[in-house]
Amino acid sequence: MADVIRVLIVDDHQVVRRGLRTFLEVQDDIEVVGEAADGAAGVDRAEELRPDVILMDVKMPGSDGVEALGRLSELGNPARVLVVTSFTERRTVIPALRAGAAGYVHKDIDPEALAGAIRAVHAGHVLLQPEVAGALLAQDATGGGAGRGGSLTDRERQVLALIARGRSNREIARALVLSEKTVKTHVSNILMKLDLADRTQAALWAVRHGISEENRP
Repeated sequence: MADVIRVLIVDDHQVVRRGLRTFLEVQDDIEVVGEAADGAAGVDRAEELRPDVILMDVKMPGSDGVEALGRLSELGNPARVLVVTSFTERRTVIPALRAGAAGYVHKDIDPEALAGAIRAVHAGHVLLQPEVAGALLAQDATGGGAGRGGSLTDRERQVLALIARGRSNREIARALVLSEKTVKTHVSNILMKLDLADRTQAALWAVRHGISEENRP
């Protein structure tokens, strides 16, 4: 059971929670450990249950998903948050990802694809559906610290490009013929130089400034 992914569902609609639970409970490697109907309750349940992955809606009465993401970050909760929502507008996507979401998918996602998304974010990947990535690319790429990219070494830019493509440290190490320890050092240096909090923000930065397309085979 050590490799089972423990999932918490946070959504204000009971029918959505029930539907997600029904599907996920037939997955051999996924276990739904709890539910919550708003962001505040979701944070409480996340602290109590310590899930691996949280499925989080963005728009909920009271405390919404962005507020919950911020609170989870403040508490140092290690759960990876996959936003599952009906809202893919830029003004909704960007705050959620900046707040620390590891992925963002639309509620009409195919059930099997959702299971795959849960596995991907649990493995450390950043996962964005095409329409979500499009919203990010539509954002003005001239601001937000574009000049800081000049301080990155060529190797750091290669690592950053692979982070933006959702690669884990192990996959980056394999692709660049490096040790995982060296990759971790590069990631730390990238976050420090770009003044970013985590690899999700680094992936967003790379997409916005075109680094995600560099050195693509």
